[in-house]
Amino acid sequence: MSVLELQDLHVTYRSEGGPVPAVRGVSLSLERGDTVGLAGESGCGKSTIAAAVLRLLPKGTEVSGKVLLDGEDVYAMKPGRLRAVRWTSAAIVFQGALHSLNPVRRVGNQIEEAILLHTAVSPRAARTRTGELLVKVGLPADRAQRYPHQLSGGQRQRVLIALALACDPKVLIADEPTTALDVMVQAQVLALLEELQREQGLSLLFITHDLSVLTTTCERLAVMYAGRIVEQGPGREVFAQPHHPYTRALAAAFPTIGDPASRMNPAGLAGDPPDPSALPSGCPFHVRCAVATAECSSLDVGLRVAAPGRSAACVHVEAAHV
Repeated sequence: MSVLELQDLHVTYRSEGGPVPAVRGVSLSLERGDTVGLAGESGCGKSTIAAAVLRLLPKGTEVSGKVLLDGEDVYAMKPGRLRAVRWTSAAIVFQGALHSLNPVRRVGNQIEEAILLHTAVSPRAARTRTGELLVKVGLPADRAQRYPHQLSGGQRQRVLIALALACDPKVLIADEPTTALDVMVQAQVLALLEELQREQGLSLLFITHDLSVLTTTCERLAVMYAGRIVEQGPGREVFAQPHHPYTRALAAAFPTIGDPASRMNPAGLAGDPPDPSALPSGCPFHVRCAVATAECSSLDVGLRVAAPGRSAACVHVEAAHV
Protein backbone atom coordinates (compact mmCIF):
# COMPACT_ATOMS: atom_id res chain seq x y z
CA MET A 1 0.00 0.00 0.00
CA SER A 2 1.23 3.51 -0.86
CA VAL A 3 2.02 5.74 2.11
CA LEU A 4 0.58 8.69 0.18
CA GLU A 5 -1.79 8.47 -2.77
CA LEU A 6 -3.63 11.17 -4.70
CA GLN A 7 -6.61 9.90 -6.66
CA ASP A 8 -8.06 12.20 -9.33
CA LEU A 9 -7.43 15.27 -7.15
CA HIS A 10 -9.18 18.48 -8.20
CA VAL A 11 -8.67 21.77 -6.32
CA THR A 12 -10.60 24.91 -7.28
CA TYR A 13 -10.14 28.27 -5.57
CA ARG A 14 -12.90 30.86 -5.29
CA SER A 15 -12.25 34.38 -6.51
CA GLU A 16 -14.20 37.50 -7.30
CA GLY A 17 -13.78 36.69 -10.98
CA GLY A 18 -15.13 33.16 -10.57
CA PRO A 19 -13.71 29.68 -9.93
CA VAL A 20 -9.98 29.10 -10.47
CA PRO A 21 -9.12 25.42 -11.14
CA ALA A 22 -5.58 25.11 -9.77
CA VAL A 23 -5.32 21.30 -9.82
CA ARG A 24 -7.21 19.29 -12.43
CA GLY A 25 -7.33 15.54 -11.92
CA VAL A 26 -3.91 14.68 -10.50
CA SER A 27 -3.19 11.07 -9.54
CA LEU A 28 0.13 10.31 -7.88
CA SER A 29 1.48 7.74 -5.44
CA LEU A 30 4.39 7.72 -3.00
CA GLU A 31 5.68 4.41 -1.69
CA ARG A 32 7.48 3.88 1.61
CA GLY A 33 11.04 5.15 1.36
CA ASP A 34 10.33 6.53 -2.11
CA THR A 35 11.39 9.94 -3.44
CA VAL A 36 9.12 11.62 -5.97
CA GLY A 37 9.76 15.01 -7.55
CA LEU A 38 7.03 17.38 -8.71
CA ALA A 39 8.24 19.98 -11.22
CA GLY A 40 6.77 22.83 -13.25
CA GLU A 41 6.64 26.60 -13.62
CA SER A 42 5.12 28.87 -11.01
CA GLY A 43 1.34 28.65 -11.03
CA CYS A 44 1.10 25.08 -12.29
CA GLY A 45 -0.42 23.76 -9.04
CA LYS A 46 2.58 22.24 -7.24
CA SER A 47 2.22 24.12 -3.94
CA THR A 48 -1.55 23.68 -4.03
CA ILE A 49 -0.99 19.93 -4.00
CA ALA A 50 1.37 20.28 -1.01
CA ALA A 51 -1.26 22.25 0.91
CA ALA A 52 -4.03 19.87 -0.15
CA VAL A 53 -2.29 16.83 1.36
CA LEU A 54 -2.85 18.09 4.92
CA ARG A 55 -5.93 20.26 4.29
CA LEU A 56 -4.09 23.56 4.56
CA LEU A 57 -6.03 25.19 1.74
CA PRO A 58 -7.97 28.46 2.25
CA LYS A 59 -11.50 28.25 3.55
CA GLY A 60 -14.04 27.81 0.77
CA THR A 61 -11.66 26.00 -1.58
CA GLU A 62 -13.41 23.18 -3.43
CA VAL A 63 -11.66 19.80 -3.32
CA SER A 64 -12.71 16.54 -4.96
CA GLY A 65 -10.98 13.22 -5.41
CA LYS A 66 -9.04 11.55 -2.60
CA VAL A 67 -5.87 12.14 -0.61
CA LEU A 68 -4.94 8.91 1.16
CA LEU A 69 -2.37 8.73 3.96
CA ASP A 70 -1.68 5.07 4.75
CA GLY A 71 -5.00 4.29 3.10
CA GLU A 72 -6.98 6.82 5.17
CA ASP A 73 -8.76 9.65 3.36
CA VAL A 74 -7.51 12.98 4.73
CA TYR A 75 -10.72 14.74 3.66
CA ALA A 76 -12.88 12.27 5.58
CA MET A 77 -10.97 12.83 8.83
CA LYS A 78 -12.57 14.61 11.76
CA PRO A 79 -10.68 17.64 13.18
CA GLY A 80 -9.14 15.69 16.06
CA ARG A 81 -7.86 12.97 13.79
CA LEU A 82 -6.50 15.53 11.33
CA ARG A 83 -4.55 17.28 14.10
CA ALA A 84 -3.07 13.93 15.12
CA VAL A 85 -2.02 13.11 11.56
CA ARG A 86 -0.27 16.42 10.95
CA TRP A 87 3.39 16.25 12.02
CA THR A 88 3.17 12.54 12.95
CA SER A 89 2.11 11.01 9.60
CA ALA A 90 3.08 13.83 7.24
CA ALA A 91 4.89 17.14 7.60
CA ILE A 92 5.82 19.97 5.25
CA VAL A 93 8.98 22.04 4.80
CA PHE A 94 7.83 25.31 3.24
CA GLN A 95 9.90 27.71 1.17
CA GLY A 96 10.92 30.98 2.80
CA ALA A 97 11.84 29.96 6.33
CA LEU A 98 11.86 33.56 7.57
CA HIS A 99 8.13 33.76 6.80
CA SER A 100 7.34 30.28 8.13
CA LEU A 101 8.95 30.70 11.56
CA ASN A 102 7.46 32.89 14.30
CA PRO A 103 9.80 35.94 14.46
CA VAL A 104 9.16 36.67 18.16
CA ARG A 105 9.82 33.18 19.52
CA ARG A 106 13.10 31.33 19.86
CA VAL A 107 13.41 28.56 17.27
CA GLY A 108 13.87 25.92 19.97
CA ASN A 109 10.55 26.85 21.57
CA GLN A 110 8.82 26.40 18.22
CA ILE A 111 10.19 22.89 17.79
CA GLU A 112 9.41 21.99 21.40
CA GLU A 113 5.81 23.12 20.95
CA ALA A 114 5.24 20.64 18.10
CA ILE A 115 6.75 17.82 20.18
CA LEU A 116 4.65 18.61 23.27
CA LEU A 117 1.43 18.89 21.27
CA HIS A 118 1.82 15.59 19.45
CA THR A 119 3.74 13.31 21.80
CA ALA A 120 3.35 12.37 25.45
CA VAL A 121 6.71 13.63 26.75
CA SER A 122 7.81 16.04 29.46
CA PRO A 123 9.04 19.58 28.68
CA ARG A 124 12.55 18.48 29.62
CA ALA A 125 12.40 15.55 27.18
CA ALA A 126 11.09 17.90 24.48
CA ARG A 127 14.07 20.23 25.01
CA THR A 128 16.46 17.29 24.75
CA ARG A 129 14.74 16.09 21.60
CA THR A 130 14.97 19.60 20.12
CA GLY A 131 18.73 19.70 20.66
CA GLU A 132 19.09 16.27 19.06
CA LEU A 133 17.07 17.38 16.02
CA LEU A 134 19.18 20.50 15.54
CA VAL A 135 22.37 18.44 15.68
CA LYS A 136 20.86 15.98 13.19
CA VAL A 137 20.29 18.77 10.66
CA GLY A 138 23.82 20.10 11.12
CA LEU A 139 23.33 22.87 13.68
CA PRO A 140 24.76 23.22 17.21
CA ALA A 141 22.15 22.46 19.86
CA ASP A 142 22.58 25.95 21.36
CA ARG A 143 21.00 27.47 18.23
CA ALA A 144 17.70 26.61 19.92
CA GLN A 145 18.09 29.85 21.89
CA ARG A 146 18.28 32.03 18.77
CA TYR A 147 15.47 33.97 17.13
CA PRO A 148 14.90 33.42 13.38
CA HIS A 149 16.47 36.76 12.42
CA GLN A 150 19.66 35.77 14.21
CA LEU A 151 20.23 32.83 11.86
CA SER A 152 21.36 32.75 8.24
CA GLY A 153 19.02 31.63 5.46
CA GLY A 154 20.55 28.18 5.32
CA GLN A 155 20.37 27.79 9.10
CA ARG A 156 16.70 28.82 9.15
CA GLN A 157 15.95 26.25 6.45
CA ARG A 158 17.65 23.59 8.56
CA VAL A 159 15.49 24.65 11.52
CA LEU A 160 12.39 24.15 9.36
CA ILE A 161 13.57 20.66 8.46
CA ALA A 162 14.16 19.89 12.14
CA LEU A 163 10.68 21.21 12.91
CA ALA A 164 9.14 18.98 10.22
CA LEU A 165 10.96 15.94 11.63
CA ALA A 166 10.00 16.68 15.24
CA CYS A 167 7.39 13.90 15.46
CA ASP A 168 8.99 11.32 13.14
CA PRO A 169 6.59 11.62 10.18
CA LYS A 170 6.41 8.94 7.51
CA VAL A 171 5.97 11.46 4.70
CA LEU A 172 7.97 14.65 4.24
CA ILE A 173 6.80 17.21 1.69
CA ALA A 174 9.52 19.69 0.71
CA ASP A 175 7.94 22.64 -1.11
CA GLU A 176 10.67 24.66 -2.86
CA PRO A 177 12.95 24.29 0.19
CA THR A 178 16.05 25.67 -1.57
CA THR A 179 14.62 28.45 -3.75
CA ALA A 180 15.86 31.39 -1.65
CA LEU A 181 19.31 29.91 -0.96
CA ASP A 182 22.64 30.42 -2.70
CA VAL A 183 24.12 27.55 -4.70
CA MET A 184 26.49 26.28 -1.99
CA VAL A 185 23.86 26.31 0.76
CA GLN A 186 21.34 24.77 -1.63
CA ALA A 187 23.69 21.84 -2.21
CA GLN A 188 24.13 21.39 1.55
CA VAL A 189 20.36 21.36 2.19
CA LEU A 190 19.79 18.87 -0.65
CA ALA A 191 22.51 16.59 0.72
CA LEU A 192 20.93 16.84 4.16
CA LEU A 193 17.49 15.85 2.84
CA GLU A 194 18.95 12.87 0.99
CA GLU A 195 20.84 11.72 4.09
CA LEU A 196 17.78 12.04 6.33
CA GLN A 197 15.62 10.25 3.78
CA ARG A 198 18.01 7.28 3.72
CA GLU A 199 18.61 7.15 7.48
CA GLN A 200 14.98 7.44 8.54
CA GLY A 201 13.28 5.74 5.61
CA LEU A 202 11.24 8.84 4.87
CA SER A 203 8.93 9.03 1.88
CA LEU A 204 9.84 12.33 0.26
CA LEU A 205 7.71 14.45 -2.08
CA PHE A 206 10.05 17.14 -3.40
CA ILE A 207 8.47 20.14 -5.13
CA THR A 208 10.45 22.62 -7.22
CA HIS A 209 10.67 24.30 -10.60
CA ASP A 210 14.30 23.18 -10.96
CA LEU A 211 14.46 19.92 -12.94
CA SER A 212 18.21 19.59 -12.40
CA VAL A 213 17.67 19.47 -8.62
CA LEU A 214 15.01 16.79 -8.90
CA THR A 215 17.03 14.49 -11.14
CA THR A 216 19.82 14.30 -8.55
CA THR A 217 17.42 13.88 -5.63
CA CYS A 218 14.36 11.91 -6.78
CA GLU A 219 13.88 8.41 -8.12
CA ARG A 220 10.68 9.36 -9.95
CA LEU A 221 9.61 12.63 -11.49
CA ALA A 222 6.22 14.12 -12.39
CA VAL A 223 6.03 17.30 -14.49
CA MET A 224 3.00 19.58 -14.13
CA TYR A 225 1.50 22.14 -16.49
CA ALA A 226 -1.76 24.04 -16.04
CA GLY A 227 -2.83 21.99 -13.04
CA ARG A 228 -2.20 18.54 -14.52
CA ILE A 229 0.64 16.04 -14.76
CA VAL A 230 1.89 16.02 -18.36
CA GLU A 231 4.78 13.58 -17.97
CA GLN A 232 6.13 11.14 -15.42
CA GLY A 233 8.73 8.42 -15.10
CA PRO A 234 12.20 7.72 -13.65
CA GLY A 235 13.85 11.03 -12.80
CA ARG A 236 17.02 10.81 -14.88
CA GLU A 237 15.18 9.40 -17.89
CA VAL A 238 12.57 12.16 -17.87
CA PHE A 239 15.30 14.81 -17.77
CA ALA A 240 17.60 13.16 -20.33
CA GLN A 241 14.95 11.95 -22.79
CA PRO A 242 11.70 13.90 -22.26
CA HIS A 243 8.66 12.88 -24.29
CA HIS A 244 6.41 15.89 -23.71
CA PRO A 245 7.34 19.16 -25.49
CA TYR A 246 6.94 21.09 -22.23
CA THR A 247 9.39 18.82 -20.40
CA ARG A 248 11.84 19.20 -23.31
CA ALA A 249 11.59 22.98 -22.97
CA LEU A 250 12.24 22.83 -19.21
CA ALA A 251 15.22 20.52 -19.65
CA ALA A 252 16.66 22.68 -22.44
CA ALA A 253 16.52 25.77 -20.20
CA PHE A 254 19.51 24.46 -18.20
CA PRO A 255 22.87 25.17 -19.86
CA THR A 256 25.47 22.42 -20.14
CA ILE A 257 28.45 23.27 -17.94
CA GLY A 258 31.63 23.49 -20.01
CA ASP A 259 29.77 23.80 -23.32
CA PRO A 260 30.37 27.31 -24.77
CA ALA A 261 27.60 26.86 -27.36
CA SER A 262 25.10 26.10 -24.63
CA ARG A 263 26.24 29.09 -22.56
CA MET A 264 26.12 31.55 -25.44
CA ASN A 265 22.79 30.34 -26.81
CA PRO A 266 20.58 29.53 -23.82
CA ALA A 267 17.28 27.91 -24.67
CA GLY A 268 14.06 29.20 -23.21
CA LEU A 269 10.31 28.97 -23.45
CA ALA A 270 8.40 31.90 -24.89
CA GLY A 271 5.22 33.21 -23.31
CA ASP A 272 3.69 32.60 -19.92
CA PRO A 273 1.67 29.74 -18.42
CA PRO A 274 -2.07 30.12 -19.10
CA ASP A 275 -4.47 31.71 -16.64
CA PRO A 276 -6.08 28.76 -14.77
CA SER A 277 -9.48 30.48 -14.98
CA ALA A 278 -9.23 30.91 -18.79
CA LEU A 279 -7.44 27.86 -20.19
CA PRO A 280 -7.15 27.63 -23.98
CA SER A 281 -9.06 24.92 -25.83
CA GLY A 282 -7.35 21.63 -26.54
CA CYS A 283 -3.94 21.03 -25.00
CA PRO A 284 -3.20 23.96 -22.64
CA PHE A 285 0.41 23.97 -23.82
CA HIS A 286 -0.28 24.19 -27.56
CA VAL A 287 -0.09 28.01 -27.69
CA ARG A 288 3.57 27.84 -26.56
CA CYS A 289 4.50 24.52 -28.17
CA ALA A 290 7.06 24.44 -30.99
CA VAL A 291 5.64 21.21 -32.44
CA ALA A 292 1.91 21.91 -32.06
CA THR A 293 -0.41 20.81 -34.87
CA ALA A 294 -4.03 21.67 -35.66
CA GLU A 295 -5.13 18.66 -33.61
CA CYS A 296 -3.49 20.10 -30.49
CA SER A 297 -5.79 23.12 -30.44
CA SER A 298 -8.90 20.95 -30.13
CA LEU A 299 -7.80 17.73 -28.43
CA ASP A 300 -6.68 17.56 -24.79
CA VAL A 301 -5.36 14.07 -24.08
CA GLY A 302 -4.51 12.45 -20.77
CA LEU A 303 -1.36 10.54 -19.87
CA ARG A 304 -0.41 7.87 -22.41
CA VAL A 305 2.26 5.20 -22.38
CA ALA A 306 5.39 6.70 -23.91
CA ALA A 307 7.90 3.94 -23.03
CA PRO A 308 8.27 1.27 -20.32
CA GLY A 309 7.61 3.05 -17.02
CA ARG A 310 7.03 6.35 -18.81
CA SER A 311 3.88 8.33 -19.69
CA ALA A 312 3.14 11.69 -21.28
CA ALA A 313 0.03 13.68 -22.16
CA CYS A 314 0.67 14.53 -25.81
CA VAL A 315 -0.93 13.47 -29.10
CA HIS A 316 2.54 13.07 -30.62
CA VAL A 317 3.36 10.39 -28.06
CA GLU A 318 0.54 8.22 -29.38
CA ALA A 319 1.76 8.71 -32.96
CA ALA A 320 5.26 7.66 -31.99
CA HIS A 321 4.22 4.51 -30.09
CA VAL A 322 1.26 3.02 -31.98
